[in-house]
Amino acid sequence: MSEAEKRRGWWPSLVIWEAVTLGLGALNGLLTSGSMDVYESIQKPPLSPPGWVFPVAWGILYAAMALSAWLVWRENSPGSRGWLALWAAQLAVNLAWPWLFFVLRAFGLAFVWLAVLWALAGLLMIGFFRQQKVAGWLLVPYLLWLTFAGYLSFMVARLNP
Repeated sequence: MSEAEKRRGWWPSLVIWEAVTLGLGALNGLLTSGSMDVYESIQKPPLSPPGWVFPVAWGILYAAMALSAWLVWRENSPGSRGWLALWAAQLAVNLAWPWLFFVLRAFGLAFVWLAVLWALAGLLMIGFFRQQKVAGWLLVPYLLWLTFAGYLSFMVARLNP
């Protein structure tokens, strides 16, 4: 296969990575559609953003997460399968969090779950840096957002026992 053919053939796999990742996030959002009602009804800490910020931020973060995974998948270097398995695991943990927080209203458990997610995302970011530098950098905003979300989750658990 020529170099030009390789360049033309990259986009279908990226579209699949993006569609699956964003699709799972959107499906999760649909299944937890009452979450903004819960968010508006609870006592919130200082620095809490308005509800519309969350779907925008998560949409951007999911797109970046998919791109980072695709870059590692495309590298196909030794160890990439293990890091991609961790990527899938952290995505599953991520998708479970809204259920704990918004549906079950288990705010304390949601904070602990988020701490586990933060650790997985941090480990993933380090691993992705080792596999493909851009992929690692794409996860930095995700880890920063999870840090902020950790603050919000902890404070909501304290303010809403």
